[in-house]
Amino acid sequence: MASEIGQIDWSRPWYDSVRPAHAALAFDGGDFVGAFNRNAARLALRNHTGLPIAFVPQESLPEGRAYEEFISATGQVPTRDNLHDFFNGLVWQTFPLIKRELNALQAAQIAAAGGVGKSRGPARDAATIFDENAALLVVRASSEGRELVDELRAHCWDAALFEKRAMFERDARVWLFGHALMEKLVAPRKAITAHTRVVFADDDYFDLDPDAQRAWIDTTVAATLRDEGLATSSFTPLPVLGVPGWWLGQDRDFYLDASVFRPRRVA
Repeated sequence: MASEIGQIDWSRPWYDSVRPAHAALAFDGGDFVGAFNRNAARLALRNHTGLPIAFVPQESLPEGRAYEEFISATGQVPTRDNLHDFFNGLVWQTFPLIKRELNALQAAQIAAAGGVGKSRGPARDAATIFDENAALLVVRASSEGRELVDELRAHCWDAALFEKRAMFERDARVWLFGHALMEKLVAPRKAITAHTRVVFADDDYFDLDPDAQRAWIDTTVAATLRDEGLATSSFTPLPVLGVPGWWLGQDRDFYLDASVFRPRRVA
């Protein structure tokens, strides 16, 4: 596992969201679960029922019991010795309020269905997609910001990502949330695409330092999930290496690659 973690290029901008959580672990690449638990205790992480979050071996999950329901009932997060669960633990330590609300939503859906059935249902599907593959696009709540979002939703890639590239970092910023998405980006490919949730922010947000921006995102998105729920219609696709400044060679031809930057399908 130490060799797999060693493959992560922490200088990549797509790891900005979880880089501080990794730095806070202060471990040498060995027992990351122990480091997770020390940091979870320091941060006083809790699940939606108030139980302290603890990372436990995968074998602690009883056979036939739903992963999400187990976390809800015990506060214990089954964790395997792989990159997928390594990134999951870092997200718990970066956006704990969002993770808590997602787990509450998933557990409620399982309970309402009387257990894990053949069909997840739309709300649980959306929560799973969010947990695994989401990016959060924080955009200044201005006419230009709303125009950028409209263009992304319409798959006007050239207009949004090339013509408006100067808006990124100044008026818009992408923060990764999905742990499977982070895992895939250890070996970046142009086709890797996030399910992106847009979050509009006032001017004050963009004056905050990165740690305060993470905290604002955690509080704001968690409150929205709690109050409004979640549906797959809230996502828009975004090829991650198309985020301005996140990859080399982002000229106009880069965004004309229709195998990655696909036109929107007509219903």
